[in-house]
Amino acid sequence: MTDPEQRLSELLLSTAAKRYQPLVEWNDTQAEYPKDKCIHQLFEAQAERTPEAVAVVFEDQQLTYRELNAQANQLAHYLRKRGVEPEVLVGICVERSLEMVVGLLGILKAGGSYVPLDPDYPKERLAFMLEDADVPVILTQQRLIERLPQHGAKVIALDAQGEVIARETEENPVSGVTTENLAYAIFTSGSTGRPKGVQISHASVVNLLGATHSSFHFDERDVWTVVHSYAFDFSVWEIWGCILHGGRLVVVPLELTQSPAAFYDLLRRERVTVLNQTPSAIRQLIAVKQRAADTARHLSLRLIICGGEAFPQEVASSLLEWDVPVWNFYGPTETTVWAAINQIESIDSNDRSIPIVRPLANTQIFILNSHLQPVPTGVPGELHIGGVGLARGYLKRPELTAEKFIPNPFNTEARRQH
Repeated sequence: MTDPEQRLSELLLSTAAKRYQPLVEWNDTQAEYPKDKCIHQLFEAQAERTPEAVAVVFEDQQLTYRELNAQANQLAHYLRKRGVEPEVLVGICVERSLEMVVGLLGILKAGGSYVPLDPDYPKERLAFMLEDADVPVILTQQRLIERLPQHGAKVIALDAQGEVIARETEENPVSGVTTENLAYAIFTSGSTGRPKGVQISHASVVNLLGATHSSFHFDERDVWTVVHSYAFDFSVWEIWGCILHGGRLVVVPLELTQSPAAFYDLLRRERVTVLNQTPSAIRQLIAVKQRAADTARHLSLRLIICGGEAFPQEVASSLLEWDVPVWNFYGPTETTVWAAINQIESIDSNDRSIPIVRPLANTQIFILNSHLQPVPTGVPGELHIGGVGLARGYLKRPELTAEKFIPNPFNTEARRQH
């Protein structure tokens, strides 16, 4: 195990929790994953396997894996000539489009790490994120430039500079980036105070996908949607979970995300197989489906994943009637989207909401008291999470990182090193 991987597995993230999960052998979660591969390298391998398969769709536009790889490569070479390399933060402020996926992938291929700046965010929030991250480069679209708050970054408009970018080679770039380098920095919502940029490495994302593949066997037959904002870490799961496994990614137009009925029709029309939703959002889809009586409006789902908030029992009960496997996923942004998963096969009437149950591979979960000791069954404590998925820390906030990312008290080696 390399030093950065050692650090990730020996630190814990402390967050508030009200439920107790017993400290048992379930924390022995060691499993193999592609430790020598970055996100974009796994995509490149998939593009070689299925070059003519459709990778991403937006309205009436689409890109095959070969086309997506080629366009991202051209952008990566263009970015590298403008100083983007490993550990360089690149802001990306684009509307939902094919360019959004090309931009994210191109940044990673250049060796940089992306900082998503959703153009639909309030201008005050965008201003804070730009000031806090201090990105040297921003990818955007010409029509969005005037919407951006004041900044000192170099601006690259993907549409206006498209012809110049298209002159670059379509060959895969060699950036020198490693799995230990930063892949992205996504800001938290700020619901508990000032928003924080969470720094996630390639290794953490690759581990997430490896940890879930053994349970779900994603492949070229799957159709996913990216319905959440790409500035929300749920999108990390949706985008890379799809195209690193050869699936077809449907970028949902903004207006459809705001209409449960229209989104339901998209799910049916595109024959989506993997549905990712927050419980509050899927509650609205349940109501739509109840009104869709004719069989022609039935869905093609093989998997439903809910996360991002507490999963009410009555919502889970309604979903079980769909006769599709339903899973509850849990994880703060600091643990690379998900830290624990639970398949819902029955409802325990004693629970108001669905428990999170078990950690992902290479993840440890503890419920501890203020002295970092396990609490007895039924006693409230704090949830502590450790493992490969743990973030590097908070962007440019070393004091908060030191406070929240602490040595693992159950690892003697960690106590010596930290």
